Amino acid sequence: MNQHQVHLILQGKGGVGKSLIAAILAQYFQHKAGQVQPFDTDPVNDTLSQYAAFATTRVDIIDARNHINARAFDGLIEAVLGNDQVCVIDNGASTFVPLMAYMVENRVIELLEQAGKRVYIHSVVTGGQAFADTLQGLAVMLEEQPAPVVVWLNEFFGAVERDGKNFQQSSLYADFKHRIHGLITIEKGNADTFGHDMEMMCKNKLTFDQALESAQFGIMSRQRLKMMREALFNQLDAIGF
Repeated sequence: MNQHQVHLILQGKGGVGKSLIAAILAQYFQHKAGQVQPFDTDPVNDTLSQYAAFATTRVDIIDARNHINARAFDGLIEAVLGNDQVCVIDNGASTFVPLMAYMVENRVIELLEQAGKRVYIHSVVTGGQAFADTLQGLAVMLEEQPAPVVVWLNEFFGAVERDGKNFQQSSLYADFKHRIHGLITIEKGNADTFGHDMEMMCKNKLTFDQALESAQFGIMSRQRLKMMREALFNQLDAIGF
């Protein structure tokens, strides 16, 4: 596996599972490559930074006036360029617009690729009320950024569909299928079992491995978490990085 990879999690809608995706990716690449370098740029919810299992680099992009400091992105890109590990970058909803603008203005994807980095963008589409908003955020990304995109279908809020049609049947997928590197489904499962176990693991900022060794989880909870990890990692394996 090429370790000179950069994985950006980008979505303009908040509270849809971006940090969960970042944590899953960090665990996956830690498992596959033996090491990973996560970055957390979310000025509101620094969730990824709270995972003790990762040596996450916190990137402060808010200035003294509580404004986005676009030049702070320079330091992030330079840190990525100087790193020889797989890099996972978690970005918050509040910094989505300025980061997208910065990436376009400075041709960040091209710069990283010219330096030998393989760049992937990860975005999430959810079911329920946020479906339209997350679909729009994904559309912006596909239109403005040249990197291959991995779409995560998060079923936590309901089936990822509209009018009986799933994402793969949408016009957006049809128009940009050639740009989509792969699809990953986060299945909700039974809310009282699988859903509760995942929520407890995330609340305590534990990785799958830590949860499987924790006394907080019973035998059946650990079995379900193992199943969830296997399902997610198998999908990532199938995509190929």
